[in-house]
Amino acid sequence: MRAVDVITKKRDGGELTKEEIDFFISGFARSEIPDYQAAAWAMAVLLNGMSSRESTDLTLAMVASGEQLDVVPSAVDKHSTGGVGDKTTLVVEPIVAAIGVPVGKMSGRGLGFSGGTLDKMESIPGFRVGLTTEQFMRQLGEIGLVLSGQTVDLAPADGKLYALRDVSGTVPSVPLIASSVMSKKIAAGAQAVVLDVKVGVGAFMKTLEQAEELAELMVEIGDRADRQVVALIADMNQPLGNAVGNVLEVREAIDTLNGAGPPDFKEHCLEVAGHMLRLAGKADDLNAAKQLAAAALSDGSGLSKFRELVGAQGGDVNFVDEPDRLPKAEHILTVSASTSGYLMGINAAEIGRAAVDLGSGRAKKGDAIDHSVGLVIHHKVGDEIAEGDALFTVHARSEPDLAQAEARAIEAHVIGPEPIDPLPLFYKTIDNEH
Repeated sequence: MRAVDVITKKRDGGELTKEEIDFFISGFARSEIPDYQAAAWAMAVLLNGMSSRESTDLTLAMVASGEQLDVVPSAVDKHSTGGVGDKTTLVVEPIVAAIGVPVGKMSGRGLGFSGGTLDKMESIPGFRVGLTTEQFMRQLGEIGLVLSGQTVDLAPADGKLYALRDVSGTVPSVPLIASSVMSKKIAAGAQAVVLDVKVGVGAFMKTLEQAEELAELMVEIGDRADRQVVALIADMNQPLGNAVGNVLEVREAIDTLNGAGPPDFKEHCLEVAGHMLRLAGKADDLNAAKQLAAAALSDGSGLSKFRELVGAQGGDVNFVDEPDRLPKAEHILTVSASTSGYLMGINAAEIGRAAVDLGSGRAKKGDAIDHSVGLVIHHKVGDEIAEGDALFTVHARSEPDLAQAEARAIEAHVIGPEPIDPLPLFYKTIDNEH
């Protein structure tokens, strides 16, 4: 069997066998198949798709490329398909762990205009994301919470492919997204998973139909792997919360764990945490589970668990206690509305691209990022705006960067004369519970 034959078959719309998928993924994991062939294969998958059987075989092949953890039966995990301003993991997982549900999560870096959880956490000086399997398991046992990159032992094929997708134009492929997400969850040993599937202009899935396709595929993969899976389809037509950019999002997460934070972001976190707690058997229904999650915010136990996480992975907890000490951009400018009316739209994709252009994301594989830069959006769709109200604040490393981001963010805001309803947080829930 040759890699080029597998690429050609998928290029021409053929359905790959389990043996072909196993051969290609195992060869790529061992570096016997080079990046350029893997990129060609990923593009063929993007263009021609995969059946649910192929997608499941791809997921399990990536799981089989490394070790599989055998964690406690009550372990629950969550995953977001990415979005602009989505720092949900930083709040949800400490809340859930504080209530006694172990959470061992492998996260990724930024893809396209979607920020990465690891990049955000590395804004905290000293925080280590590169844990071995042994360290991952030890920390999970000791504090009930781990937030790391993929270890060299767990789903290594996915780790390599994940980085390649970001720079080869293949991020939006439904089978590649689904297999990437679910391979990490299965390899890390979670018995139940809550999937936060974003839809809208600031998501990889632009339409509700696309988001449902992805959610249903991941739920089906979970079902075949004997995992409980709930998928929430959430809005990403505007940024989630206010902050977009690594340090800015960390600060917003800490604010939320302190009981403050933007109302939409807080409610989103409570919904996701509630589903995780219900799946873990901590409550009989979603409302009761959300009340437990809200209590972990109000009593400070979620923040304490986040602080414990940071300390366990080498981060300086003084930056959690005093987030004003986190890195700051050299140039900061608040831009005001030039007219009155109602906020009709905030193009999340344009805000995300503006943040990447400022240096918060990567243009190519291996690029360094500037943790301090980004934007803070001050209003939500449906808000009434008066001329002179603050619209957004840009945090930039240079004046030219600031000017470019300002122009892009102004274009992303649409103010009109007629009132408009706020956007929903969630559209639909899909699960495989029987």
